[in-house]
Amino acid sequence: MSARTPLPPRRLVRSLAGQLFLVQVVIVAAVVAGGAVLAYLFTAGRADDAARRQVTAVARAVADSPTVLDAAGAPDPTAVLQPYAERVRVDTGVSFVTVMDTAGVRWTHPLPEQIGRPFLGHIDWALAGETRSETYTGTLGPSVRVVTPVLDERHRVVALVSAGITVQSISARLRGPLLALVGVAGAALAVGGIGTYLANSRLRRHTHGMGPAELSHLYEYHQATLHAVREGLVLLDRDHRVVLCNDAARELLGLEGVVEGRPVDGLGLPDALLAAVSGDAPVRDEVHLTAERVVVLNTSTIGTGLGRVLTLRDHTELQALSGELDSVRGFTEALGAQAHEAANRLHAVVSLIELGRHREAVEFATAELALAQRLTDRVVAAVGEPVLAALLLGKAAQAAERGVELTLTPDSSIDDGVLPSRLTARDLITVLGNLIDNAVDAAITGAAVHPGPPEVAVTARIDGDHLLLRVADTGDGIDPGAVADVFRRGWSTKQDGRAGGDGSGHGRGLGLALVAQAARRNGGTVEVGRERGAVLSVRLPLDRPASEGAGGHRRVAVAP
Repeated sequence: MSARTPLPPRRLVRSLAGQLFLVQVVIVAAVVAGGAVLAYLFTAGRADDAARRQVTAVARAVADSPTVLDAAGAPDPTAVLQPYAERVRVDTGVSFVTVMDTAGVRWTHPLPEQIGRPFLGHIDWALAGETRSETYTGTLGPSVRVVTPVLDERHRVVALVSAGITVQSISARLRGPLLALVGVAGAALAVGGIGTYLANSRLRRHTHGMGPAELSHLYEYHQATLHAVREGLVLLDRDHRVVLCNDAARELLGLEGVVEGRPVDGLGLPDALLAAVSGDAPVRDEVHLTAERVVVLNTSTIGTGLGRVLTLRDHTELQALSGELDSVRGFTEALGAQAHEAANRLHAVVSLIELGRHREAVEFATAELALAQRLTDRVVAAVGEPVLAALLLGKAAQAAERGVELTLTPDSSIDDGVLPSRLTARDLITVLGNLIDNAVDAAITGAAVHPGPPEVAVTARIDGDHLLLRVADTGDGIDPGAVADVFRRGWSTKQDGRAGGDGSGHGRGLGLALVAQAARRNGGTVEVGRERGAVLSVRLPLDRPASEGAGGHRRVAVAP
């Protein structure tokens, strides 16, 4: 589409690729941030658990030390325990190791001025013989601490030991992993952002920078165009599978059900049409016949081997009109020829009168009138259907101009009003006109080889519940091996030298194919036989069975 309906200004409508880029960046950032928070919480929890295990081990080790138990009963426990506690604190990396009496008065502390003051924290469970941990704010600030009892040999609590690590120290331990985590998260965000940008740049190229509203409108235009256009449109992929088929193409090709995804050779197309569609060479305005239509095919390649696009135009009505126009033109030429011939005869009569040969003039005029009227009377008397009668008279005049005698067999008889309305005049002209043209060409070709005047005999009568149209010529006949190709588009005596071809001139090879199509459309049959020359018989039912579809069938047979 070279022109698009005006859409909102582009400055107010961000492209689809841009919107997706923003959404994806937010998602990547949220995922990375969420992962970083979860990793931090997990690491912090692990660090807190590790600190609790560490201070618990230190406190129990100090409480189980004989030095602490002996000092607890000494007059000055601080003198013995303060140096000991400091060594343990430094060696284990904890923040403090405090030894106190059962009243909570400190004997040791990292800050000497705190010795002798009460312990800040809970000691009730330690006095009961249990070891527990807690997070408490003491003299050194918030810390994770453990209080455990010192038991004598009788399992009496004689002192208490507390070991702890400040929260600040735990945070310092997390600083390194946290910085690494932030770096990894930032790198992940950067990589994700770059990948998203590259992906969306490609998307932007494919969408031509259009926004969702523009793409939606473009799709609606696309669908409306496909369903509204009267030309058939079929898109094939590189494997010759149908990607798209619009309504007009379905109607022209007689397709039903789901077509998309099916291979083109599985659509039941005629062989000639399938060969043209499946070939690599482009096709330009090539005429093909389907079951009931004449279509004009054009094909072209999509991109660099991505597939093919097929366009189909309905040529049925135009072909029928062309046939009718040819018939009218033939009538006109025949009338002109007859007028010229009548003028010559009139001159002869006038000359005889001027010469005083009145009796010879009357005899000549009477003989010529009788000869001209004989076929007219025969046709009018036998064929009450005006369309067929007019066609036969016109074709007889045309054949006479070409030196061929066209006769109507004695058994021909069709009363007016017998033919049903569904047998249109157009189909009758298509069938009988093409059969006679074909027979005249064949008779002329045979006259060059066989002695005797070229003749064409036409039979038009009601045979039971069928209309029989039979045309026989004095040509060479049709080779039995070529019967299968007679009704194929493109078969012609003027192309391969066989009698019985379609001598339609421009577009030759189409006449007999149109005959078969018209017969099939009306539920009739076509038979190929041989007498002196070729005999082609078309039977069209007068009352089509209700169960028979519009397509009918075609039977091609060779008479023995």
